[in-house]
Order: sequence, then C-alpha cells, then structure tokens
Amino acid sequence: MNSSDRKFQSDFRPAKRSDAAALKKIMAPIIAETTATFATSERSISEWEELIEKRLTKGHAFYVAEYQDEIIGYASYDQFRPNFDAYQNTMEHSVYLSKTAQREGLGRVLMLMIEEHAREAGHHSMIGVIDADNAASIAFHVALGYDITGRIPKVGHKFDRWLDILFLQKFL
Repeated sequence: MNSSDRKFQSDFRPAKRSDAAALKKIMAPIIAETTATFATSERSISEWEELIEKRLTKGHAFYVAEYQDEIIGYASYDQFRPNFDAYQNTMEHSVYLSKTAQREGLGRVLMLMIEEHAREAGHHSMIGVIDADNAASIAFHVALGYDITGRIPKVGHKFDRWLDILFLQKFL
C-alpha cells in the first residue's frame, strides 16, 4: 500500500501527559473485547499520565499517531523485567491502534520509530509478548523481522479461558 492509498495521513510525535484520556479511550475496547492485552481493567487517566512521564523520564520512547487532532494509536517501550539490571538493554514494547486506524501502516511506522529510538539509546533487543492466538500481531511482528523465541502455555486467563503467550524478539 502506498501512502496515497491510506485513509490516514498521520502525524507522529512524542506523547504528552495531556494525551492520557485519548490513550485510555484507545485501550478501553481492546481491554474489554480482545486478548491483544491480558489486562482486564483500565488504567485511570492519572495512571496513564504517570506512565507517559515515567517512560519519557527514563529515556524510553512513547510516541503517538495523531490524525485531525485525534490520537489514533501509540507505541512505547520499557525495560523487559525492570526489576533486574541484567535486562537493562532488553526492551519490551507495546503498539496499539484504534479500530479505525488498524491496517493502514501506522503500527509499522510507530514500531520502526520505537525500534530506532531503542537502537540509538544503545539497547540490544526488543521483545513482544503476544497472545499465541493473535495471528495478525504475530504476522505483523514476523514481517518486521521478529523471531518467535518462546511460548508459555496457559499463563493468562481472560474471558473464561486460558491463554498462551509467545515471545517474539528482534535484535536491534
């Protein structure tokens, strides 16, 4: 798909605390309707504000996609297993889009932005932790050069069923 075929000609920028309500709005249906996240409850606006500030203060990326003054997606990363210094150069990422912004190439742009940020910051690898049944997310990651490096069966429980996770990794 070339850029002229896209429904959205988005702007991309670092997240701000004032984006918190929009991020909450993006995540509400994802939490309520999908296993793209294993979260079962929403963050408050103040929790989103704290998350944005904490990641940016630590020097980690947090970008948003904006279309006509509306936030339609975001990507961010933080240290994988942050309580252990040995993982200080391995990052875990999140990329989420509103329903209307999916399959427009925005996730790819956001992912490439956070990968470049992490690479420039000297990090070694990026990890995605994905529901093993989420074929679209797995295909997305594989197309961007991620390898499936592990599976943990029945580690999450949501919607009255057990869920497996896959670890996908890309060396930066």
